[in-house]
Amino acid sequence: MSQRRIAFQGELGANSHEACAQHFPDYEPVPHASFEDAFEAVKSGHCELGMIPVENSIMGRVADVHHLLPSSGLKIVGERFKPIHFQLMANPGVTLDEVRTAMSMPIALGQCRKALRRMKLKTEATGDTAGAAKLLAERPDRTKAAVSPALAAEIYGLEILARDIEDEHNNTTRFLVMTAEANPPPPPFTAPCVTSFVFRVRNLPASLYKALGGFATNGVNMTKLESYMENGFFAATFFYAEVDGRPEDIGLARAFEELQFFSEKFEILGVYPADPFRTR
Repeated sequence: MSQRRIAFQGELGANSHEACAQHFPDYEPVPHASFEDAFEAVKSGHCELGMIPVENSIMGRVADVHHLLPSSGLKIVGERFKPIHFQLMANPGVTLDEVRTAMSMPIALGQCRKALRRMKLKTEATGDTAGAAKLLAERPDRTKAAVSPALAAEIYGLEILARDIEDEHNNTTRFLVMTAEANPPPPPFTAPCVTSFVFRVRNLPASLYKALGGFATNGVNMTKLESYMENGFFAATFFYAEVDGRPEDIGLARAFEELQFFSEKFEILGVYPADPFRTR
């Protein structure tokens, strides 16, 4: 039987690759150039699962992902929190004194901004953290270094010049685990759960206030509420939300009933066990 596969965005050696290897060691990690490609790989059945980053504790949410979730046709079956560590790496034999420029994707450079400034390094944006390491391996340059996870140095034969250069030691990224199953098995009732959903309120005065009132009156803890534009319109009427619990819980069931009364679109994207990291 062939090994099962899990899709991620980025090159081999990216943080998403590390997350796949850590949490799904029995799956083959499969890199994809874009989030759309990673979603499509799961949707088409080429990969059984997808590991998608959605937010970082320093830089906030990952652009475009929440916008892609509702249209992906996938379901969320898990969440994983991964501490993020970045290494400054260069071609073999290069010393830190020779380096003038640090390359990586903008979100990674932002997470290491203070450290790079202390080292007096200019920055150069690339499309991916591990991609910067791969580029440096393919085109050696003694004046450049890559800001990438440690796995990238191992894969591309680079040497680490400075370890754990992220500005905050609690730097953490949250990933969602996705599947193409329309009705994935529900999580065990013994586990605390999270329910993710999207909705669009009706064009009525105070509709958002009224739509959310049921969560307060029924004692449901809403842990996330984010708005974003849909179809290019400058109207923040589309929302992504997460709550504690599962739809079968009487309080959440009543809150959803009230939400749908004031909404013209409502879809549950996933019900999944809460990662233990939430309670640390």
